[in-house]
Amino acid sequence: MANRLWDKRRQAVYVLLKKIRVDTGFTQLELAEALDKPQSYVSKFETGERKLDFIEIADICGVLNYSLQLFCEEYEASIK
Repeated sequence: MANRLWDKRRQAVYVLLKKIRVDTGFTQLELAEALDKPQSYVSKFETGERKLDFIEIADICGVLNYSLQLFCEEYEASIK
């Protein structure tokens, strides 16, 4: 059985990453190309089909020119 709290927290990461991508004006394709990944990589993590590790999240924030510290603060606020 899946851990629902874990799933909710993981979903919060993906929702926030998508929001940041859209707010910074990147398309999925532009972000994927900057990460040297296929567009499906972005699509899959935004829908929760693919899990990300911390380094991948840091890389995504770096490409989007978004502070990792700010990302963590916004994530914490979103799961309260």
